[in-house]
Amino acid sequence: MAIKIEMLRCFATVARTGNLSSAADILGRTPSAISMMLKQLEENLGEPLFETDRKSKLTTLGEFVLEQAERELSQFDTTIQEILDFAKARSGRVRLAAVPSIASTILPDAIFQYLEKYPDIFIEVRDMDSASVIRELSRNRIDIGIASTQGHSTPFYTETILSDAFGVICHANSSLARLDRSLTWQDLSQHRLIANSLSKSIDIPECIDLHANAGLVVQNITSLMAMIKNQVGITILPEMTAKTATSPDVIFLEIADFNIRRNIEIIKNSEAPSSPAARILEDTIIQCIRKYETDRRGDMR
Repeated sequence: MAIKIEMLRCFATVARTGNLSSAADILGRTPSAISMMLKQLEENLGEPLFETDRKSKLTTLGEFVLEQAERELSQFDTTIQEILDFAKARSGRVRLAAVPSIASTILPDAIFQYLEKYPDIFIEVRDMDSASVIRELSRNRIDIGIASTQGHSTPFYTETILSDAFGVICHANSSLARLDRSLTWQDLSQHRLIANSLSKSIDIPECIDLHANAGLVVQNITSLMAMIKNQVGITILPEMTAKTATSPDVIFLEIADFNIRRNIEIIKNSEAPSSPAARILEDTIIQCIRKYETDRRGDMR
């Protein structure tokens, strides 16, 4: 019979306590079961581990086995605890990348709730555009991506978690803001369009024509909002992105007969199963998005 970890634990406990009864209490077994396991270990070794049946003094072999057993038991127990912590999301690391509109509106609440329950998980959050999120996932630099795959081919698993409408973002002093109606494409043609990667993905003739004449392209959302605030021009973005603007001078306006929407998706490498910590964080984010959508519908009533 091969030597098992249970035999080493039994022997080490008896050696530390000096008697079978105390070891049995610690291990939750009967003294006879402890005695049988010690006998099996000694039969495997071919030599006694204790000098007498009282188990109070170790042989030379017993001293050596105790030293080795305690080292291996410590390593084994540490390994098992790490496995359990990982499985129950008590330890681990989650790398997350999201588009700025999600990173600034949904994630703060989701991560707060998550860390309240799992404070020992290390979370790395990065905000970037959708193309960068997909690229980082393909390079295995993140575990979860939250972005839009519209206009991007991807082999990854995707699940739509949110949808919001495109509209015009402009300065509050813009003449567009003073129109007492929904905007038309003709209205937009009278203003300088600041193109961006999201607006360029809209595949309708009116929007394509506007972009063909755009003399300015800004990809970074922070820079784009700064341009709007300084009245450089107008741009077309999803409604949630407008919420990232910290200035009351930047507003969002609807376009008449314009029902183009951006889908926000959870993006993962389906071939690489998520860790328990990542799965729980993903569920928390989805719950926060559902609450956000419920609150938003309530505000629109």
